[in-house]
Amino acid sequence: MTHFEPLAYLALIEKYRVTHTQVVPTMFVRLLKLPLADRTAHNLSSLQFAIHAAAPCPVPVKEQMIDWWGPVIWEYYAGTEGNGMTMVRAQDWLTHKGTVGKAVIGKLRICDDDGHEMPVGETGSVYFAEGKVFAYHDDPAKTAASTNAQGWTTLGDVGHVDAEGYLYLTDRKSYMIISGGVNIYPQEVENLLVTHPKVYDVAVLGVPHDEFGEEVKAVVQPVDMNQAGPELAAELIAFCHQHLSSIKCPKSVDFEHELPRHPTGKLYKRLLKDRYWAGHNSKIL
Repeated sequence: MTHFEPLAYLALIEKYRVTHTQVVPTMFVRLLKLPLADRTAHNLSSLQFAIHAAAPCPVPVKEQMIDWWGPVIWEYYAGTEGNGMTMVRAQDWLTHKGTVGKAVIGKLRICDDDGHEMPVGETGSVYFAEGKVFAYHDDPAKTAASTNAQGWTTLGDVGHVDAEGYLYLTDRKSYMIISGGVNIYPQEVENLLVTHPKVYDVAVLGVPHDEFGEEVKAVVQPVDMNQAGPELAAELIAFCHQHLSSIKCPKSVDFEHELPRHPTGKLYKRLLKDRYWAGHNSKIL
């Protein structure tokens, strides 16, 4: 497919008896937003292996996909840097919901801002030890910034590891919002908002605030653009307040016809941030 279109995707699986597929969580969301009659109209029994990666997958989304497709869904966490990799199958994910798996390349290490390894269950920067060596092309400074004193390397993500060795990601460190001295990870808010029936896609980011430095904003692609406006914004903010602490909830909502995503599903959050930080000193370089 040149571009992902959920109903056509299901039709192609049935037509060609597809056995293996790779998707990203945004595609899962768009499949689940289809009317039930469309979702169940195609025979997907040929699927043996469906793997997803590239972005965190909200727990309710993955639960629904496993209910629909069965235990064929696998997930991995890695980067093109090739320094390490985790993986988890559906059966193990169901008993460790939210995990991106155990290390299959390298060994997981969680470190604080000073590079010290943290205890099991504590949240910090995710590093791989004993993984593959890499360097960013013509960028020794970026290469050095991704490597700590022990020689462990990071992709810039934050998370924790449980007692069984399963990794749980919080968000990318560079996406963290600091509002009034409080650290807020937008992924948690995005994972919630995308489950709202009127939300097709969402990005949450920090925007300038004179007193607190930053405040939380949601940029939403609604299922129906005709519903975009103050009423839907208020509904979505109230929805967040039902499930999250007040400090994490968006203070405002903007609406877009489409969010800037790569065809693979990767969100170009920097393009959104640039709009709001024009004329300000953004903490994101």
